[in-house]
Amino acid sequence: MTKKDEKTKKNAPLIGIDIGGSGIKGGIVDLKKGKLVGDRLRVPTPQPATPEAVAAVVAQVVTELSSRPDAPPADSPVGVTFPGIIQHGVVHSAANVDHSWLNMDIDALLTARLRRPVEVINDADAAGLAEARYGAGEGVRGTVLVITLGTGIGSAFIFNGKLVPNAELGHLEIDGFDAESKASAVARERDGLSWAEYSVLLQRYFSHVEFLFSPELFIVGGGISKRADEFLPRMSLRTPIVPAELKNDAGIVGAAIEVALTHKLAK
Repeated sequence: MTKKDEKTKKNAPLIGIDIGGSGIKGGIVDLKKGKLVGDRLRVPTPQPATPEAVAAVVAQVVTELSSRPDAPPADSPVGVTFPGIIQHGVVHSAANVDHSWLNMDIDALLTARLRRPVEVINDADAAGLAEARYGAGEGVRGTVLVITLGTGIGSAFIFNGKLVPNAELGHLEIDGFDAESKASAVARERDGLSWAEYSVLLQRYFSHVEFLFSPELFIVGGGISKRADEFLPRMSLRTPIVPAELKNDAGIVGAAIEVALTHKLAK
């Protein structure tokens, strides 16, 4: 392979898949820009979301994306996110998904199903990678904490642009409760909290995390980040806190970054 061919391969687009509780999203990612090539594809997550059922939908999404003109080669690796702790390709938590995933080798399952290399990463970690490389954390040195507020509280710990995986900061115990049981976006809706009331809970959570890690930057992701002007101005922290920039594409882009880094297809 010539140096030109190697450079082209490193800059080639890859497929990223984001497995969520309600939808499985996918797209073709331009790794030079951190953007999707063409439209994002979304298919409802099967219920119950068993490994076999989810693997079938992931295969469906990859097949559709692979048929597009801008798709990468059929043997190119695929990056996938999953809402749980992933260590050496194995699922070690399933707080918001079907418990049949516990101890499942999801890397092996999806690699066999897709018949191409697959790398799986925690969904919040993927969003963090995307924000650190292309979004609000681009170029920031030191510790960047990406906190996603959704069904639970996800977190990504980035240090000097590199991911420290599986930082489950949503499960910190604060005032005798798991933080995500009181301060997630779903908890706000469940408890009927106003933005002012919700901001008090977020202040308590972020102040605690700030004390523990002294980050250079907080980035708030999840669907609720679209309403950041309702709660971020009410908070008082030493650390700058900003909304995520990549929105709903962050997981897809982060999945593609992870597989590119693992297979040495990106710097």
